[in-house]
Amino acid sequence: MVPLSIPSPSDSVWHIGPVPIRAYAIAIIIGILLAWYILDRRYRAKGGPGEATVDIAMWAVVFGILGARIYHVITDNQLYFGPGRNPIKVLYIWEGGLGIWGAITLGGVGVYLACRRLGLRLAPVADALAPGLLVAQAVGRIGNYFNQELYGKPTDVPWALEVDSAHRVAGYAAEATFHPTFLYELLWCLAGALVLLWLERRFDLVAGQLFAAYVMVYTAGRMWIETLRIDTAHHILGLRLNVWTAIIVFLGGLIALVLLRRRYREHPDANDIWRAGKDPSREDSGSDRAEDAHDGQDDVDGEDPAESEDPAEDEDPDVEDTSAEGEDDSAHSDTEESASSGADHSAHSPA
Repeated sequence: MVPLSIPSPSDSVWHIGPVPIRAYAIAIIIGILLAWYILDRRYRAKGGPGEATVDIAMWAVVFGILGARIYHVITDNQLYFGPGRNPIKVLYIWEGGLGIWGAITLGGVGVYLACRRLGLRLAPVADALAPGLLVAQAVGRIGNYFNQELYGKPTDVPWALEVDSAHRVAGYAAEATFHPTFLYELLWCLAGALVLLWLERRFDLVAGQLFAAYVMVYTAGRMWIETLRIDTAHHILGLRLNVWTAIIVFLGGLIALVLLRRRYREHPDANDIWRAGKDPSREDSGSDRAEDAHDGQDDVDGEDPAESEDPAEDEDPDVEDTSAEGEDDSAHSDTEESASSGADHSAHSPA
């Protein structure tokens, strides 16, 4: 035994009565919960509706696990189909065998569908989720440790991983210690999560760019780690299939990083949490304005017809009476003056 090496776990399954509790499943569940917790806190901080994160997580988990299993079965079909194989083991997900590329692809589809249902934009959700995804992937790799799978080439470094003879890859039965690729990826993912948080604070990223950075950070590490692994895999031009996949996805993330910035110049609303016309607060404001306008129209429509007639007809009757009295007084005065004038004239006339 190599001093300071990492020992193999003595058990990967525990039983509570007849119920098996598998370390691999526990690692996945803890990873999912951590990813959701980080998503919830970050999405709320961005102004997103916190209650939406549970729905988003449910869709992402179901689609993600389904996609991860499908990818694994397709790329490692020789483990389940052919002479001496048992196809029913395709369903034995607790025994390990999840492909991260399938998880990201179908998990992304699940998040997109959830966002469509809730009226949310996908990019802000993806950005809020990105660091949590790396944390979840880091925890998930602990499941590989307990299953004694997906380790690297033989090595005698102080941190080498001991692997039981029953779990050693064919052709390496004489070797006792290997590169702990689970540990390398775990540390890479945790460091990557910190890098994403730094990028978010350091640069003025637009919606979607942080997730593109996540894709690039993860795939860069995966290219390196895949070259260390010795488990069965398809090779193309001398490279493992997962290396080619990582290269292609990395380039896709790089292209997205550039295009998202250009798209933001044309669509500044890309950073909005809600899709156009789906923001409940704006709908409420619009409804209030429409209601106020409707009330104002009612005031106009309900105006007393008598009040809308000719203003001259609405003059104070007292004013009319005063005017009439004035006219009467004037007429009376003129009459008196005429009578007085006539009397004077009679007094001065000859007999």
